Amino acid sequence: MTNEEFQQHLEGLLPGLVTEQVGGWLHVQLSPEQWSAMAPHLKNDPALRLDFLFCLTCVDWKTHLSVVYHLRSTELGHTLVVKVKLEDREHPELLSVWNLWRTAEFHEREAYDLFGIRFVGHPDLRRLFMTDDWKGWPLRKDYVDEVNMIKL
Repeated sequence: MTNEEFQQHLEGLLPGLVTEQVGGWLHVQLSPEQWSAMAPHLKNDPALRLDFLFCLTCVDWKTHLSVVYHLRSTELGHTLVVKVKLEDREHPELLSVWNLWRTAEFHEREAYDLFGIRFVGHPDLRRLFMTDDWKGWPLRKDYVDEVNMIKL
C-alpha cells in the first residue's frame, strides 16, 4: 500500500482527518477522543495492521502537550506517526493503549514520570526514573530545577 492509499484508507475511517507526509512517513493529528476511537482500528484493521508501537513520547509546546506515537506494520511495512494534542496542562490525561501494544506499558510510564501525562487504564502507572516523592515533571518546559540536576 502506498502512502497515498494508506492516507485514503485512514480518511475513510475518520473523515476530515488532518494528515501530512514528513520524511516518507504519514503523520496524523488526532484529538484524545479520536485517538481513543481510532487506536483499535489502527491495530486490528486488516488493511493497516499497525502491530508494533516502537516509540511513544511527549512534546511540551508551552501552551499544550502532545503525545506522539510511532506505529509500524511488521507485516505490511508501513509506518504511521500519530500526534495527540492535550490542551489541559494541569491535568493531562489520555486513554492507555497498553492493552493494544504491550510496549506502551513502559513508554506510558516514562511519559507519566517525565511529563505528568496520566494514562487512564494503565495497569501500573507510577514513577519510572524519578523517586516516588519527586515533585514535578522534569522534562516540561516550566519545570524549575532548584538543585540544578538537569543541565541544558
